[in-house]
Amino acid sequence: MDLTHYTSDQLISFFDTKDQKQALRHLISMVKGAGKIKNEADFLEKVEAREAITSTGIGMGVALPHAKDKELENFFICIGVSEHGIEWHSIDGNPVKLIFLIGGPDYKQNEYLNILSSLTTMIKDEEKRKKMLTVNSPVSMMKLLN
Repeated sequence: MDLTHYTSDQLISFFDTKDQKQALRHLISMVKGAGKIKNEADFLEKVEAREAITSTGIGMGVALPHAKDKELENFFICIGVSEHGIEWHSIDGNPVKLIFLIGGPDYKQNEYLNILSSLTTMIKDEEKRKKMLTVNSPVSMMKLLN
């Protein structure tokens, strides 16, 4: 699956925060700026409710925060790269450096599962994951997603 279909240059950010909520707010603000969501506070609340169930920090320095909303028509992926890492209560206890914020409609479960599966496969590729941490531009990140 070509993940570039779900993201764009304006949905990729390199930042330096050590606070999970601040990182989520930053990424959600980008999503709003790209016209993918209407209400930042509402989407943040949905993402935080999902995080309250269990951390989306899947290990290997990666988090997959996500939320579905009946008002969304299409899926999106907003990518954040943190230089120093963020405490995310990850499965392995390590800080998160790669964040893939996923949003989409709640009625397209198969597409959602395909996105998660493709992201997980990509993330398990250690060489690709390490390259993602060294790129410094959205264009370079997009090339790695293809």
